[in-house]
Amino acid sequence: MRSDALKTGCTRAPQRSLLRALGLSDREMARPFIGVVSSFSEYIPGHRHLKEISEAVKAGIRNAGGVPFEFETIGVCDGLAMGHEGMRYSLCSRELIADSVEVMLTAHPLDAVVFIPNCDKVVPGMLMAACRLNLPSIFVSGGPMLPGRHNTVKFGLSEMFEAVGSHAAGKIDDAELLALEKSACPSCGSCSGMYTANSMNCLTEAIGLALPGNGSIPAVLSARIALAKDAGEQVLELLRQDLRPRDILTEKAFENALRSDMALGCSSNTVLHLLAIAHEAGVAVDMQKIDQISRTTPQLCKLNPASQVFITDLNDVGGIQSVLKELARAGLIHEDIPTVSGKVGERFAAFPAADGEIIRTVEDPFRKDGGIAILTGNIAPEGAVVKQGAVAPEMMQHTGPARCFDSEEAASKAILGGEIQAGDVVVIRYEGPKGGPGMREMLNPTSALTGMGLGSSVALITDGRFSGATRGAAIGHVSPEAAAGGVIGLIRDGDQVEVDIPGRKLNLLVSDEEIAARKAAWKAPQKPLSGYLKRYAKLVTSASTGAVFTD
Repeated sequence: MRSDALKTGCTRAPQRSLLRALGLSDREMARPFIGVVSSFSEYIPGHRHLKEISEAVKAGIRNAGGVPFEFETIGVCDGLAMGHEGMRYSLCSRELIADSVEVMLTAHPLDAVVFIPNCDKVVPGMLMAACRLNLPSIFVSGGPMLPGRHNTVKFGLSEMFEAVGSHAAGKIDDAELLALEKSACPSCGSCSGMYTANSMNCLTEAIGLALPGNGSIPAVLSARIALAKDAGEQVLELLRQDLRPRDILTEKAFENALRSDMALGCSSNTVLHLLAIAHEAGVAVDMQKIDQISRTTPQLCKLNPASQVFITDLNDVGGIQSVLKELARAGLIHEDIPTVSGKVGERFAAFPAADGEIIRTVEDPFRKDGGIAILTGNIAPEGAVVKQGAVAPEMMQHTGPARCFDSEEAASKAILGGEIQAGDVVVIRYEGPKGGPGMREMLNPTSALTGMGLGSSVALITDGRFSGATRGAAIGHVSPEAAAGGVIGLIRDGDQVEVDIPGRKLNLLVSDEEIAARKAAWKAPQKPLSGYLKRYAKLVTSASTGAVFTD
């Protein structure tokens, strides 16, 4: 066992004496040592209950004959970080999480690992670490939050952000805004819609590193505790089989995850994270492959923020396994590949067939292609990403005059100030991985547009990214970014911008000669940076490669 490097032989007597200081018995010293990596935090609603989840995991490990050792990582709540300087640190935290897990699990040799993430960048950060270390591993998330209710209508955090725009437009008063505020987030757990956290937890199940139910069982149900115990027990079985993440995360497993992504209509952030995880796993996934899978995968689910159907509703009709089962009926899923608990097809066999409403059939999908599309053109020769499953039909093709802003704050001020008109294309640049730095989410401006009634008449493009809570013609991840000399930095107010989502096009409608002249006169702006952001800006690569660090 890997932990023998720490506890076996006469030369390891000093290390054993330190382990005995923890209260370990002679019998425990001979058992497998299992890491339990949690992102518990009293400051993050999605993580507040993870102590209870980790205790259940540790009980499962002990049940199966292992000795658990828990430690915690950092985590950023994107909702709390939204709209201010803190959002620059959200994507940045992914690399810190992966690095910190690597440090802890290498400095203290353990035999296998249970990962307990829940929100946003913690899930991909831990997945990247699992690939990097390649120890027998299993994931169990904290589960989704229950949706809020207002006047008998279910709603989530995305509608709460949109309410700010409605308030600014005079559509709701202070009292209603407060009532919504008090109702939007009624329990612990990852925010209730198919936002980034729930998207990544669902995809962790689909890719095979978590047990069935990981993505959809609500945080507050006792079934979530039972799932955690099962994960703790199952990790000992993975150790016995010597089944490791890279044995599971093959090219076929990534294809299954991408099919699920497109069928579920997941957050556009999944593109960034799956690219980064594939990079760590040594599997070839790029923007072209993602778009190819999108073009050939039907969207079977339309979950909040694209509808009033929530992740908890999906759980009630079979969850991710029933989605996989329906995709497999069309021959779109690799069934005979391993997961942490048997072959893919074996796992979904006992789950119900698609109900036809929350999970549509392949014959009657919400869309014939996937929920995410990759656009290219002279603005984004390396690609841009749009959650097309949440775009109004009238905005699938749109050409309009550019309104350019060099920061999220400037754009939000103009939107809330009534300066944006129907037909405009809002351009927010210098918010990419390097230029931000940190590639902030533009949920405030997109929510303001929707709340003010402009979501079906105004497009927004950015080299930043979007929350999974975003809906509308919001095109992000534009690559190359403005700070790297991308064309998005050369657009001027009044230029005509073409958005053609069915045609997968994003173009600035000026001549190549004019673009070349503007490029020759362009100079990269310099931002005063310090600390981690300064180091991050030096090391991070393009969004089109997952914003991973340079090798």
